[in-house]
Amino acid sequence: MADSLRIPEDVIAGIAGHARSALPDECCGLLVGRDGVVHRAVPAKNLTPSPTGYQIDPADHFAAIRTARAEGREVIGAYHSHPGAPAVPSRRDLAEAWFPGFVYLIVSVGPEGTCRDVQAYRLTPREAVPLKLVRASLAEGIAAREPDDG
Repeated sequence: MADSLRIPEDVIAGIAGHARSALPDECCGLLVGRDGVVHRAVPAKNLTPSPTGYQIDPADHFAAIRTARAEGREVIGAYHSHPGAPAVPSRRDLAEAWFPGFVYLIVSVGPEGTCRDVQAYRLTPREAVPLKLVRASLAEGIAAREPDDG
């Protein structure tokens, strides 16, 4: 399991925009990629809109899994926002960490909609293991999204 997550800047910008549009509530979505590289983010409906919690709509999750498989990729993680709070897992985030090996990306958004911070973790109900977030340029992100020939 990789101890870093590579993500293109345009994907981060899309997640930050989703977080801004969901204010004052948390946004949520899924990360599609492979081998520790995010290829795209898929916004999902938050079934429990709240400034302190989220629940990804299972229909959105299954749709993302189907689309990712058709692309030769997988859902490697989830993202959500922390409005007015740091990009650090909450007790609730830890308690609801049900997918071993999943990457959890958290974006901190200020009340004015500014993206303050983005951090990635692997979570268990007992601990948050920080991952090194490697921000790729747009060109690097496009190259990372190209399917392998082999």
